Amino acid sequence: MTQLPDRSVFPNDFLFGVSTSAYQIEGHAQGGVGSTHWDSFAATPGNVAKAEDGARACDHYHRWQDDLDLIRDGNFDVYRFSTSWARVMPEGRGAVNAEGLDFYDRLVDGMLERGLKPALTLYHWELPSPLADLGGWRNRDVAGWFTDYAEVVMKRLGDRIWSTATINEFWCVAWLSHFIGAHAPGLRDIRAAARAVHHVLLAHGTAARAMRDWGVDNIGAVFNFEYTQPETDSAEDTAAARNWDAIYNRMFLGAAFHGAYPDEVLAGIAPHLPDNWQDDMATIAAPLDWCGVNYYTRKVIAHQPGPWPNTHETKGDLPVTDMGWEIYPDGLRHFLSMVHRDYARGLPIYVTENGMAAPDALVNGRIDDRDRIAYLAQHLDAARAAMAGGVPLKGYFTWSLLDNYEWAYGYDKRFGIVHVDFDSLERRPKASYHALAQALERVRK
Repeated sequence: MTQLPDRSVFPNDFLFGVSTSAYQIEGHAQGGVGSTHWDSFAATPGNVAKAEDGARACDHYHRWQDDLDLIRDGNFDVYRFSTSWARVMPEGRGAVNAEGLDFYDRLVDGMLERGLKPALTLYHWELPSPLADLGGWRNRDVAGWFTDYAEVVMKRLGDRIWSTATINEFWCVAWLSHFIGAHAPGLRDIRAAARAVHHVLLAHGTAARAMRDWGVDNIGAVFNFEYTQPETDSAEDTAAARNWDAIYNRMFLGAAFHGAYPDEVLAGIAPHLPDNWQDDMATIAAPLDWCGVNYYTRKVIAHQPGPWPNTHETKGDLPVTDMGWEIYPDGLRHFLSMVHRDYARGLPIYVTENGMAAPDALVNGRIDDRDRIAYLAQHLDAARAAMAGGVPLKGYFTWSLLDNYEWAYGYDKRFGIVHVDFDSLERRPKASYHALAQALERVRK
């Protein structure tokens, strides 16, 4: 079986963690929480496998102490979690749900009691339905709504949080959801997408600057990446791949770090951006303390006739995960190097998500997920190669602690290092969990 590299081959201050998100694990029908656009998206036929939603999920809302014990006993240093906007402010604005804030208060204290650093993400996709009714991310006012929500959370938790990320995966929030239509709110409209792109970035920048003014430090954002290759060497396929790379990998980085959208992106969205959008770019490019990199796969892209962006995903020739995603570890090294060289330029970088979905057969009460162990080992080696090339990588977070609600795939896809029986909700650590715990074992800091 493939061996994971152990702690000793990383710098003494290198941090290992696991990541989750609120809607995917908590159970979103409990504790005074409000409705989200994921609830209505899932209730619409054809959007989500088996029309499943996050109402029960992993019941982390009640089982959080046992889940934190799993993180501690896995010898991790950091727990990357998210607060749910709809749990904190059920209407998205105005009244605060005291029960929701109390839950996160206990959760953060529980991390500290177990020697875990709390790494908070303010938004991991569960937009309150009343804000969706007002246009959601298409509405410029969302920047102010989001900043007000951030203030509520930080006033309650900020004194104990190790790091704060504004947004998780801007591309999914804006493009996958408003142009491709595969996530809530399920739109396929270039004007909606262009405005969502700009407003999610404006919300990020506005909240980041406000948090800085409130005395919050260690502020960052989390971007997702897909390594992109053209199907052929033709000029058309090369241009299509360049467009995909610009939309997926460079659009949000360019705005957040340089205050500019890539030219390939502006060729398509410029007519659909809000009036005077250029005036917002200085706010969007708020100073950050670190950059998060989420990486899973490679995509092979071909030219598609028709309107911009003229991209079409084709089948590659590499092994794939249970999601059908190609396994390409060197893509992680590439993006860590690219982010450092062209954008973050010396800021600490963290791999904030990396992992794989696998069938994970339960045999005699055990899950021998050696394919996941191999995936993690290959990507940790790629991370080490980036560090050897001068990238200031400071940590690596596995996605995910638990099998959970995998958005439009419902509960069919399992990314966890801990198996969850979605009937009994019993947790069973997989072979990957035990392998990580062994690799990370040492006297805790």
